[in-house]
Amino acid sequence: MKYQKLGRTDIDVSVIALGTWALGGGSVWTDHESSEAETARLLDICRDAGINYIDTAPVYGTGVSEELLGKALEGRRHDFILQTKCSLNWRGEGGNFHYSRDGYTVNNDTRGPAIRRDVEDSLRRMKTDYLDSVIVHYVCKSFPVEETVDALEELIRAGKIRAYGLSNSQPADLEAYQNAPAKKQGVSLVQEFFSVLSPFHGRDYFPVCKKYGASFQTYGVLEEGWLTGPEFAEKEKAFRRTDIRSRLPWSAPEKLEGLRKAFELWKPLCAAHGCSYAALVEAWALTQFKQMSLLVGMRRPENVADTVKCLDIRLSADEIERIEQTVKAIQVEVLDK
Repeated sequence: MKYQKLGRTDIDVSVIALGTWALGGGSVWTDHESSEAETARLLDICRDAGINYIDTAPVYGTGVSEELLGKALEGRRHDFILQTKCSLNWRGEGGNFHYSRDGYTVNNDTRGPAIRRDVEDSLRRMKTDYLDSVIVHYVCKSFPVEETVDALEELIRAGKIRAYGLSNSQPADLEAYQNAPAKKQGVSLVQEFFSVLSPFHGRDYFPVCKKYGASFQTYGVLEEGWLTGPEFAEKEKAFRRTDIRSRLPWSAPEKLEGLRKAFELWKPLCAAHGCSYAALVEAWALTQFKQMSLLVGMRRPENVADTVKCLDIRLSADEIERIEQTVKAIQVEVLDK
């Protein structure tokens, strides 16, 4: 495993982070409901592989993911860097309507009291007295940035969080957070969608992350399974329409045909490096930014073992170009996840 600092903090995190969106299940991830035993075993496997960085959020299964992790972390909390999120909640205490799902109405609220309450709720669900990192899940223009930053910095001073970051945001949002009067530590991490099929937003963000020394953490580097190989298209047919894996644009005929051609053209690269399609595109992502963090959703031992292999792949400039050119015609600028 390889490690790096989280932004400009002294927190050492594995380059690969465990994404736990799928642990929440519900209508977004419909093929499997995770158990306490499975979650504990997953953390065992990650620890053995050197992965110490876990990302979750309150709304992943409306508390389910955090609760499963809380039980799995008992007795070994200090083995992991634990990151969750704030701003999306279902308490009915105000904010902007975000979505209704699985019997809950979720609002986006970045006001100070909501941020503090979010953190307290996450601490309770995960049975810990501190969080290593808290990400503003959806940056909101309706409430003052200064109020959000003030709450986050206050939580650092209180010892309840160690760092904070942004997600589902724009480069101008990072500028605004970094220039807020209350800022002391500042933003350590930006977490945004980024893959070879949708690289534009990330590339716009990289210069601003570099300017402020923030890490860039991808989500969706495998496009929720679509970049794991041509067999995924057959699996996708079994997912319900509410499932994130069936809602992405890659099943459209022209996109799917482009993906099939890409896999055929990538096959020799996989053979040359002795790796899977997934590890190949993960290795590609690591070439894109110096402080890149790969947030990968993994639920099975074989997923962890395969993902870790990407760290040993050395792609030449020509190979990087070939990987990108094969999908250039089907790339999209914006994805709704």
